[in-house]
Amino acid sequence: MAAEVQTLPLLRAAPGPAPLTADQAYWKTFKNQLLLPSPHNSGVTSITVPDHNPTGAQADTFAVTSGGRVQIYNAKTRKLVKTISRFGVDDTARSGVLRRDGRILLAGGDSGVVQAFDTGSRAILRQWRGEHAHKQAVHVVRWNPSILTDLMSASDDRTVRVWDLTDDVAKWTGSGHEDYVRSACYLPGQDGMVATGSYDQTVRLWDTRQPGNDRPALSFKHAAPVEDLIPLNSSMLASAAGNEVTILDLIAGKANHIIRSHQKTVTSLSTGQNNSRLLSGGLDGHVKIHNTTSWEVVAGYKYPSPILSLAVVSPGPQMIDREDRHLAVGLQTGLLSIRTRLAGAEKVKAREKTKRMDALIAGEGDAYERTQKKKDLRQGIRARDRGKDFRGEGADIIITGNERTRTKPLRPWQRSLRSGKYALALDEVLAGQSFSNEDMLTLVTALRHRSALRTALSNRSPENLVPLLKWILRYINHARHVNLTYDVVLLLLDLYGERMEEWLASDDDTGKKVLFLVKRLARRVRKGADYASQAHGTLGMIGLMEVG
Repeated sequence: MAAEVQTLPLLRAAPGPAPLTADQAYWKTFKNQLLLPSPHNSGVTSITVPDHNPTGAQADTFAVTSGGRVQIYNAKTRKLVKTISRFGVDDTARSGVLRRDGRILLAGGDSGVVQAFDTGSRAILRQWRGEHAHKQAVHVVRWNPSILTDLMSASDDRTVRVWDLTDDVAKWTGSGHEDYVRSACYLPGQDGMVATGSYDQTVRLWDTRQPGNDRPALSFKHAAPVEDLIPLNSSMLASAAGNEVTILDLIAGKANHIIRSHQKTVTSLSTGQNNSRLLSGGLDGHVKIHNTTSWEVVAGYKYPSPILSLAVVSPGPQMIDREDRHLAVGLQTGLLSIRTRLAGAEKVKAREKTKRMDALIAGEGDAYERTQKKKDLRQGIRARDRGKDFRGEGADIIITGNERTRTKPLRPWQRSLRSGKYALALDEVLAGQSFSNEDMLTLVTALRHRSALRTALSNRSPENLVPLLKWILRYINHARHVNLTYDVVLLLLDLYGERMEEWLASDDDTGKKVLFLVKRLARRVRKGADYASQAHGTLGMIGLMEVG
């Protein structure tokens, strides 16, 4: 009996690649990877970007910590601009972070010392060490995003401390953790609120406005030691513990979601695309990008070695739609990877460069050049100086530099301040033909940050005190200026309190005018205190009405 003849199966073509999603297309534009070896091949343990400032100066730099040094890179050109290595011989630098104006770098270390450096001169501005400081390694330091002189440090001695740049003793200390504290952050928009993550498998939320104690405002338990912690907004945190990333809701007091996209420990977290994406890097060598709505993985990268740190770098001041420019990743082998996103005119140049290369490979280089020349002539462009294209490393970097702008001439008081003549700078502002309160506030703030306010106010005659007291009288009750004028008044009373009796007994009319202004100042302060007391009482009555 003959076998049944079967029909031939249809030959189906292999499925082609799936079309790119919007997220994959976006993160695919991060090209031109630059690999930079760290000194002594030490692992890159930290990459930090200064907090963005909607007003005022903004540093276009980011800090990379590796081994015993912190390196500062330009966020526009990816060039190394400064190296700070003033750490001990056996010390390891930790968590180098720039202040948002780029002038001061903060760093911890395995010795337990917290240091603040002037990024211009590399000088050590202040060290926190000894009996009032940390006793073990400090793995994380952070600047307060709203107060220039406030900072935080967390240590292996299981404490977290809040400092003022001008004081040697911590303003606040939290000591509730039971193991190393390796991650910490300020909550944006929540003045005085600090979150910390520890190897005791907990994330704790502290109110630093309360006296230091071991009672956090909130506590979250994890299944593994907490490696990193970042804020997503004022009421939500992302914490990395083991191979999981947990999304913590501070209002509900519980975990909203747990992301399990890594095979090994997650070591670093960052945000991108204006906080609409969460990036995580782990010891499995993967960077995973998650949608902050569904928490699904929407894109990713693979690196040849374990990842210790990562950051999305967005140069320039804060904008509503801030563009991500670089993806910086630190590897355990000591390599720093910087991928740059092409956009705008730079993207057009890269496309033209690709077309030129394709034409050369196809043997049509001359025809392509003739076409380009005709196109340039039609557009009114005389010639393109192709010989001045980026060279060397720049062959793969198409980031344009800034043109050198003409600087404004310094005012007399600015020149005196730069030369360290603090008293003369103060006299020049007060004696100016058109007195500017902005100049005065800027100068006094700069003197306070330099701890030079006492120097500028010392050894003044009554004639020089009169215009200063008039300025204080004008602005002592302004809420925006009260902290600054309060510091100036305290210093004046400390410096000239004893001499006021001499002026009262003498026949000097100027000295008596100083006393008259001091009395007016006292009446104005007393009046402001009365207003504040009445406002406080009114607030209490409103509170009782709300309770009722």
